[in-house]
Amino acid sequence: MKISYNWLSQFIQTTKTPDEISLILTDIGLEVESLEKVQTIPGGLEGLVVGYVKECVQHPNADRLRITKVNVGGVEDLQVVCGAANVAAGQKVIVATVGTTVYPVTGEPFKISKSKIRGEVSEGMICAEDEIGLGSSHDGIMVLDESAVPGTPASTFFELKDDYLFEIGLTPNRADAASHLGVARDLAAYLRTGISMPDVSRFKPDNLLLPIPFEVMNDEACPRYSSLTISGVQVAESPEWLKEKLQVIGVRPINNIVDVTNYVLHELGQPLHAFDAGVITGGKVLVRNAKEDEVFVTLDGTERKLHQDDLMICNAERPMCIAGVFGGAESGVKQTTTSVFLESAYFNAVSVRKTSKRHGLKTDASFRYERGTDPEMTIYALKRAALLIKEVAGGQISSEIVDFYPNPVQPFAITLRYQHVNRLIGEVIPEETVKAIIEALGIRIVSADAEGMELEVPSYKVDVTREVDVIEEILRIYGYNTIAIPTQIRASMNYGTKPDKESVRNHIAELLSSNAFSEILTNSLTKSAYSDSPETAVKILNPLSSDLDAMRQSLLFTGLEAIAYNQNRRNSDLKFYEFGKVYEKLVEGFSETQRLSVFMTGSRLTAQWNHEAKAVNIFNLKAVVEAVLRRLNVKGLTEAEFSSAVFGQASQYKKGDKTLVYFGAVSKNVLKRMDIENPVYYADFDWDMILKAIRKNKISYNEVSKFPAVKRDLSLLVDKSVSFNQLKQLAFRTEKSLLKEVSVFDVYEGDKLPAGKKSYAISFLLQDEEKTLTDKQIDSVMNKLIFTFGKEVQAEIRK
Repeated sequence: MKISYNWLSQFIQTTKTPDEISLILTDIGLEVESLEKVQTIPGGLEGLVVGYVKECVQHPNADRLRITKVNVGGVEDLQVVCGAANVAAGQKVIVATVGTTVYPVTGEPFKISKSKIRGEVSEGMICAEDEIGLGSSHDGIMVLDESAVPGTPASTFFELKDDYLFEIGLTPNRADAASHLGVARDLAAYLRTGISMPDVSRFKPDNLLLPIPFEVMNDEACPRYSSLTISGVQVAESPEWLKEKLQVIGVRPINNIVDVTNYVLHELGQPLHAFDAGVITGGKVLVRNAKEDEVFVTLDGTERKLHQDDLMICNAERPMCIAGVFGGAESGVKQTTTSVFLESAYFNAVSVRKTSKRHGLKTDASFRYERGTDPEMTIYALKRAALLIKEVAGGQISSEIVDFYPNPVQPFAITLRYQHVNRLIGEVIPEETVKAIIEALGIRIVSADAEGMELEVPSYKVDVTREVDVIEEILRIYGYNTIAIPTQIRASMNYGTKPDKESVRNHIAELLSSNAFSEILTNSLTKSAYSDSPETAVKILNPLSSDLDAMRQSLLFTGLEAIAYNQNRRNSDLKFYEFGKVYEKLVEGFSETQRLSVFMTGSRLTAQWNHEAKAVNIFNLKAVVEAVLRRLNVKGLTEAEFSSAVFGQASQYKKGDKTLVYFGAVSKNVLKRMDIENPVYYADFDWDMILKAIRKNKISYNEVSKFPAVKRDLSLLVDKSVSFNQLKQLAFRTEKSLLKEVSVFDVYEGDKLPAGKKSYAISFLLQDEEKTLTDKQIDSVMNKLIFTFGKEVQAEIRK
């Protein structure tokens, strides 16, 4: 949500700077995600000054150019060559001095430099209004009033006032703060000051010539509906002040009537809708539910089939507007409109939310209605809008305000106890401070005694319905940072099951982070289209969007989204890991399991002067997988090939019949679907299964052997179907006591070998923990290995 500093200043007078207000708003629960300076005119007229044309003579080399001497308040006059037909001596003008960047209405900005024009030096530019963004006319230079003082900055002369824009991350429960008024209320409560509301005391009907009655046929979906009419309006472009207010917060001006309704919405938080009174056939407005499969064309030109639960604003013949969500193509204000029917309503939040989701429509009005608006604001907002429309579009208020409000919403009655305040906040707050905050928040104190207060919470605070909510409001304004950190820590000894899940997770996170991996955290909500088995996907009943309509079944796709996001920003060498949960629908109930994902893509070594870039491969990922398993001391693993729709080349490590991890290269089809060009290698650990596998692990200490290890190498010629993992397992089965490590350091396949064969160069590390190995022992072990390899896989020793 965007809030303008200048607009906010109309409600509350303060000497606080935008930066200070930004910190205050964040402290009281309205987190300011960004603060930026906004210039109402691009460039802010910086470098432009008022000048006085002292001389103006014909250019000797050009009929249409003049040479002028201009006083801009400096010691020396500037010589400026000007091509405007209306330039003359004695004028006060706007001058862009050398070094100034000019922002024209059309075209790209350009910088003024000292130059020669047809042989004559020019030290600036005398400006037309379209050349500096002040208008669209290019009939000639701007000629200022005689009172203008040379040397005055143009921004000062035109009284430009820079604005600041707060981007607030509004939480769903803070509907009361979804406007400039709402933010001003919170800020005023913190500063213990009042707010200035727009004056609507001048409101009164000019005549009663255009009464348009209405009938609310569903008062559950529409508890309050208010309206009036205005005739004789002239639809046109809005005045500059109104357009600037809306443009600063990112709202596109449309016309003066619509702009007023948008202005009041962002000012007071009350959505309004203006109908062309000329299209209200039958002379009456009906607030009713749509007929099943009734067709309606919305303002965007889309034909929509309505649901019987959709609340509609209709004339006697057809719908005109989806209540609280979106207007119709035919009933809106047009250039030909001369009279309007102005609506201000309080719609049921659930009804609006369901209709908005059903039709996939998100508007500023539905944003507020879904969260809950103030039922007491409808009349005030109508008066405010009517006066503004008269100001910017003319016309006369041609009816009384008609108000349907059969069951007024009562303030929430809440009992507040001081002891509960102090207990939940963790600090004793003086009673007078509590009362001051309560009153500053607009909450009425009905009665008070030594134990607490009886309160009435205003209707605009839709989320404050319980005592604990009031305490939260007190704490927000009192200040979370004001609460002292306790000097005493109370704790009790608890028995913990092994392994300590957090400790194990931290160990692996530190291992991966220390190896240049970055931890990511992705959304558990994702696209159901990512699912390979949609029937087992956990679908969201009321999704925020089609992109967030299911719980993830794998960490793969959300991780690939992060990779795609980075690669699109030229960050292609990536190493990610994520701990997260995945979800699945079972025959009865649901499954929720913890996983660890690891991603590698791009280069493992970037290009340097002494070596080329080296791309990540499957073996780099395998080394990481084995490092994780080794750190966790998981033993007794077997490796097997693995096939899946998401993998090209893949393997898995199993303990018994349980798969602990599978890893491999993500298939090209999946990468293409995610718009990723580079190969991606992915490992998926079943973290819950790993925790079970290490549950019985015991930590023991062994001294480092005093006796040296011996390394021997063998070059084996085997069939192509024989894997290194098979040879490794055979080796450890053959020699269980002295053999410590088996590693491969070369694999060769080529035309120099027999068909269907490949060569492994394998290294064996032998060590006795109690004595130094003799040559006879070493040779005995190596001969046993050679015999086993020859017998089991028909390996030949290459000499």
